Amino acid sequence: QVQLVESGGGLVQAGGSLRLSCVVSGSNFRIGNMGWYRQAPGKQRELVATITTGGSTNYEDSVRGRFTISRDNAKNTVNLRMNSLKPEDTAVYYCNAWVSTLPPPLRYFEVWGQGTLVTVSS
Repeated sequence: QVQLVESGGGLVQAGGSLRLSCVVSGSNFRIGNMGWYRQAPGKQRELVATITTGGSTNYEDSVRGRFTISRDNAKNTVNLRMNSLKPEDTAVYYCNAWVSTLPPPLRYFEVWGQGTLVTVSS
């Protein structure tokens, strides 16, 4: 069974920084694209950033230039460095990964972490 475990959330003042990490655990799997999503109170879950296996990235407009997504394929981790945080960044942040079990043929399915709360105070 493949699981995603996030860490690094917490309370920070506006203008501060946080680093979220997510580890994919399990056995006999291959990871495809990975990403971070967030859900603020009363709002729908939205994409924050994604990263392909080759390292290509995509960002939601409001975080571009402030957030940086990265991954370590050897450690099965994806990270999100968040700088210049704003109160509107307050949300539960979810790690996301497309995973296929092995051996081939590869059939990718979506896996979510349990979420980690980020609170930015003004």
